[in-house]
Amino acid sequence: MDIDRAGLAEFLRLRREALQPEDVGLPRSLRRRTAGLRREEVAVLSHMSTDYYTRLEQQRGPHPSPEMLAAIAHGLHLSRAERDHLFRLGGHRPTERGASDDHVSPGLLRIIDRLEDTPAEIVTELGETLRQSRLGVALTGDLTRFRGFSRSIGYRWFTDPQTRELYARSDRDHLSRLWVSGLRSVATRRGRGSKAAAMAAELRESSPEFRTLWATHEIGVRPQEIKHFVHPEVGTLELRCQQLVDPEQSHALLVYTADPGTESYERLALLGVVGAAGV
Repeated sequence: MDIDRAGLAEFLRLRREALQPEDVGLPRSLRRRTAGLRREEVAVLSHMSTDYYTRLEQQRGPHPSPEMLAAIAHGLHLSRAERDHLFRLGGHRPTERGASDDHVSPGLLRIIDRLEDTPAEIVTELGETLRQSRLGVALTGDLTRFRGFSRSIGYRWFTDPQTRELYARSDRDHLSRLWVSGLRSVATRRGRGSKAAAMAAELRESSPEFRTLWATHEIGVRPQEIKHFVHPEVGTLELRCQQLVDPEQSHALLVYTADPGTESYERLALLGVVGAAGV
């Protein structure tokens, strides 16, 4: 497919001008005169240089890759239909819709953008973190940096011992059963040729613990009501996890909270300070 530079530039400009800073979790300055978002704000939200994004709006620059277009779609909080249109304007076929789709719905993005003082993340059905709040990064580190099967916390749980250090020892046996049960459920639902099935096959080869648990054929293991995180700077945190599920995308927004008046509540507030200092 050929790139439609004029159409791409116009579409980007119109979607940028239609967004307000508060729509994407950015502060509004008193002297703001720009209609909608500034180009540099879209660039930051899309994790690219301002120059690169500006050239796209000016109908020049390189042919954007699917990865760059996907990043812009997230930055502009595009709907799935808008994202597909952006891909076509950029000269690429839209990715197939399905369980492994990484495109986060605008609704979930709007919610997580407003959770500035709460640990939160958006994950796929395989436990791949697509987006984190600022305090979410402070709690677990940047989980969006992983690639391949390692994007899944369930995969890392059995292949990278360091993954378990963030969780209390008392929770680890249950979490092992939880990840295996969850992966079996997804693999069964998605079928033999799915990413979930391939991940399970690789883990059976590489992890004796996973292989043993897989052989039990346990299904339906539920998360515990309280998760115990062991943070290297603020100590143990007892956090409740609430889920908001987007059934169309098979994504879930996970929000972690502490009971008011508890030590974990105070430590979570301290984590906000620690996280802000690390920015």
